[in-house]
Amino acid sequence: MLRFRTRPALRRVALTGAALLVAAGAIPPAAASADSAPDARHPSGGGLSALVRYTENGIPHILAKDYADLGFGTGWAQAADQVCVLADGFLTVTGERSRWFGPDAAPDGSLSSATGNLSSDLYFKGVRASGTVEKLLATPAPAGPGKDIRELMRGWAAGYNAWLAQNRITDPACEGAAWVHPVTTVDVAARGYAVAVLGGQGRGIDGITAARPPATSARTAAAPSGDIDPAAAAEAARRLFDTSSYDMGSNAVAFAGSATASGGGLLLGNPHYPWQGGRRFWQSQQTIPGELNVSGGSLLGTPVVNIGFNDKVAWSHTVATGTPVNLHQLALDPADPTAYLVDGVSEKMTRRTVNVPVKDGAPVSRTQWGTRYGPVVTSLGAGLPLPWSATTAYALNDPNAVNLRAFDTALAMGKARSVAGIQDAQRRTQGLPWVNTVAADSAGKTLFTQSQIVPRITDELAARCSTPLGRATYPSAGLAVLDGSRGDCALGSDPDAVQPGVFGPAKAPTLRDAEYVENSNDSAWLANAEHPLTGYERVWGNTGTPRSLRTRGALEDVSAMAAKGRLTVADLQKQQFANRVPAGDLAAADAAKACAALPGGTATASDGSPVDVSAACPVLAGWDRTAETASRGALLFDRFWRRLTASTAAKDLWLVPFSAADPVRTPRTLNQSAPGIGRALADTVVELKAAGIALAAPLGEHQFVVRNGERIPVGGGTEALGVWDKVETVWNPARGGYTEVVHGSSHIQAVGWDGGRCPVARTLLSYSQSSNPNSPYFADQTRMFSAERWVTSRYCEADILTSPALRVVWARERR
Repeated sequence: MLRFRTRPALRRVALTGAALLVAAGAIPPAAASADSAPDARHPSGGGLSALVRYTENGIPHILAKDYADLGFGTGWAQAADQVCVLADGFLTVTGERSRWFGPDAAPDGSLSSATGNLSSDLYFKGVRASGTVEKLLATPAPAGPGKDIRELMRGWAAGYNAWLAQNRITDPACEGAAWVHPVTTVDVAARGYAVAVLGGQGRGIDGITAARPPATSARTAAAPSGDIDPAAAAEAARRLFDTSSYDMGSNAVAFAGSATASGGGLLLGNPHYPWQGGRRFWQSQQTIPGELNVSGGSLLGTPVVNIGFNDKVAWSHTVATGTPVNLHQLALDPADPTAYLVDGVSEKMTRRTVNVPVKDGAPVSRTQWGTRYGPVVTSLGAGLPLPWSATTAYALNDPNAVNLRAFDTALAMGKARSVAGIQDAQRRTQGLPWVNTVAADSAGKTLFTQSQIVPRITDELAARCSTPLGRATYPSAGLAVLDGSRGDCALGSDPDAVQPGVFGPAKAPTLRDAEYVENSNDSAWLANAEHPLTGYERVWGNTGTPRSLRTRGALEDVSAMAAKGRLTVADLQKQQFANRVPAGDLAAADAAKACAALPGGTATASDGSPVDVSAACPVLAGWDRTAETASRGALLFDRFWRRLTASTAAKDLWLVPFSAADPVRTPRTLNQSAPGIGRALADTVVELKAAGIALAAPLGEHQFVVRNGERIPVGGGTEALGVWDKVETVWNPARGGYTEVVHGSSHIQAVGWDGGRCPVARTLLSYSQSSNPNSPYFADQTRMFSAERWVTSRYCEADILTSPALRVVWARERR
């Protein structure tokens, strides 16, 4: 690693590098002078290389002459910040977790829902044994990845490997670990594949790897529907695909020029992703002069910017409500439970034997079963069993299991010059597996689109082909269960789709050029409350149903902002950290009144004991209805509200019920006589007193994270409270309250244009750039997040070169 110390030398190196990249397609000879000096047109003896210019908070600006070199610089820089997390993830996608950590330990959940290392390894070893990723890599575009993406992945693997070869790991999470090893292009693609199937096969890994045909002696002629209660399955499916319960979510809003001070668009992206593990974002700017110049956040292990902006357009993603899978219920051949009937003809299942090495034990061998529809699965998530009986089995269709185009979509969006270009990029590549897109451009245009890959389940097909189980799960969750014994129940194709069995982009719910578009993980219905989107198939999401408190609060806020007009990036920054609690606005005053009305100020706890709750009443009444770190009463209301909503049905909680004609303002008016209010108050008071936490304690004293012994207060609130700045935390009263953020606000960006050459952008990576506790970028942005301060993005060359923190690294292969 080559570093330069003097400020003038840094600027000369960076300027020289940019000039030579443009003129000669090479890294600057000046940068090589302290080492060997290869020919300018063939740096490092023909190997890959890139110039990495670091600015404040360790954000790299990667400058390269082509896509292979850009991938190289990206892989190098990601390894420098996140080598242990990356290495752990590669163990997952190569199926080696059991070999190093044992079969019973649990993976971190970032790349699948597998509950143990063994099931994770069995699944990913099965993917490798099938050659799926290799086949997709070899598939020509547009069905497969394009040449530029193949080069980016090749370069990323080389950059990661070069960093490993040239640097000593200082992160204690994997320092000296034998399981950290070089990777291949296929490994990088396999990581992208794992992310693509997170919402589909990734949810069914335990059920796929546990699938076993019934023993011959156990065969019966029992009715297929006897094993599953459709009503229970419908509720389990609803919970499984409920976006509010995911460990990923997001808010995003775009404002049109009619609502802004400059006439250009504005974009605020606030994705809610895990704060630890392999689904963290990582910030960078990627530049190939004359070809690509994009800045933003990348999911770890990916060679592209997933959420970001360039000089003309900005975009963010939110987790979508489209159900990315469907099931086919198989009628088994009476003579063979590993064969199924289609139009009366028996068809054998495929079988694949997978072997997994195990630490301190013999290798484990399992057989995996497949059908024309997808793998046989015996459960989806923990709550939806799908037993393989003598007469019935279930196959899981996940169209993203043949989709390796997400990187192409991200790259094409990074090169777009307008929201129309964003939409065209998605139309051409069709790679997004489970997200919506919200975008704004410098011309003042806006876009919301749910251009995700979902199975081509029309409401007509579901009505005609659903099994009794499907007739319960499709309305509740958009999960179709089709009769796999009928050839006329095939999914079919759309003429504008790049793969069979999915909807083409023309069918995706889309809203263009509205004054604002917003999504907070509810369906597309209220992307703009004044212009509801309807008419789409149930598999995309629902309409006319209650919205989450986060959606309701967001729509109240952004519609008021649009009505105010003259908006700037500063207004987006205020919205991000307003920390208004919609649940508090709706219910805190009435809860305080219900508290004050309790006879003698006493309520009965869950264990039947009387509890004096009188001290809680004025705290609730006086609370400022925010989740700021200084807010007194926020913690009390939070703990109370979680208990109350978990035990009280919506019909009993609100006096004014939901109305589809007024979905943002209903339901409302807390029923002060609702069963459970007193009990929730009593239990909360007991809990806080037992933990030694004052009822009026400031939130930040008891909602915090610890980094290298430093206690950093965290503002924001949970999904149940409806706070835009969402944080989901671990309650540990023995350690002082909410002591760790599991997931929540992550790579935040507020972007606009003021008529100048450079976008006006402020960003923040809540958990900071590096997971290495020895890095200066381990907690710096976490402190900024706590203090509600932002990073001023350095996008244009002049801004990069004048950074007081400028540090230049010439990353290169050494052969």
